[in-house]
Amino acid sequence: MTPKENALRILRFNQPAYAMAGLPSVGLAYRGCNGEGYDCPGHDVQPAGAHWIDIWGTARHKELPGVMGFPRGFPLADKPDPDRYAWPDPDDERICGPIYQRAERIDAAQREAKFIGGSHRATLWEKAYAIASMETMMESFYLDPPWAREVLRRVMDFQLGIARHYLAVGIAVAGLGDDLGTQIAPLLGPAIVREFLVPEYRRLIGLYKQHGVIINFHSCGHIEEMLEIFMELGIDVLNPVQATANDLTRVRAVTQGKMALQGAIATDLVMKGPPEAIRLEVRRRLWQLGREGGYFPGPDQGMPFPPENTAALHAAVAEFGQYPLQPPA
Repeated sequence: MTPKENALRILRFNQPAYAMAGLPSVGLAYRGCNGEGYDCPGHDVQPAGAHWIDIWGTARHKELPGVMGFPRGFPLADKPDPDRYAWPDPDDERICGPIYQRAERIDAAQREAKFIGGSHRATLWEKAYAIASMETMMESFYLDPPWAREVLRRVMDFQLGIARHYLAVGIAVAGLGDDLGTQIAPLLGPAIVREFLVPEYRRLIGLYKQHGVIINFHSCGHIEEMLEIFMELGIDVLNPVQATANDLTRVRAVTQGKMALQGAIATDLVMKGPPEAIRLEVRRRLWQLGREGGYFPGPDQGMPFPPENTAALHAAVAEFGQYPLQPPA
């Protein structure tokens, strides 16, 4: 069984041979996906303390190494007419060109062993508040719904344009993401999500589903109230399923057999260790969330973890992830 075949069995709750920390994939990204500007790098390259402007005109500031830069200036904060804003063009060679350049470097062996993935980081909600500010978007949901819908529509128009480039190079997995939860509750109520975000998500996910693309959706925080929405949209994998913000037993019960989970190993534990505690936590989560497949164990946030702790996590997945799983002592 190849890694791709095993990953598909995990996704389908269909007797995988072994657990995996994630979908085996080679990632593609357009310029701007990771906060890049037209003439400057993005989150992963900028040093701590850097200030820059991304392709959307958002001013960003990176405070800490290994952590993304955060929006600090919002071109739509004063709610100008959306027609007066310089929306980035997904067909601009500066934006879409890197997709094709990276795809050309993927050799036949990689294509055989791994899925090709395309990233829509900060797909809709996060992109909207990065250009308009969170306060302006939240106020507009109630005080100016047509303006909010127009901003969301324009953002998704861009993502659909990017999706067509990803499909042209043959991606099999699309990574979408918007943080919709806080540590204790949803950031946006399910009614707001259904009214404003779901119609736009359906446009993008619907296009991908027509081409058989796997949808891996990222949302930090408390997302229990969103699970039914995610499954209705056809999301295949939900990450990172934050352990400190959700009742993981309930999350599994609601999604069992319907939607795979990824993550659920507490970031604080992976950061601080010790390795033996990480080892035991991986075993516990595998049994709790992945007895029938449907689970990719990993940290519930992406952080600059100590290498020895990351190694302990992966070693534990290999040690305890052989199916059929055995219960913890």
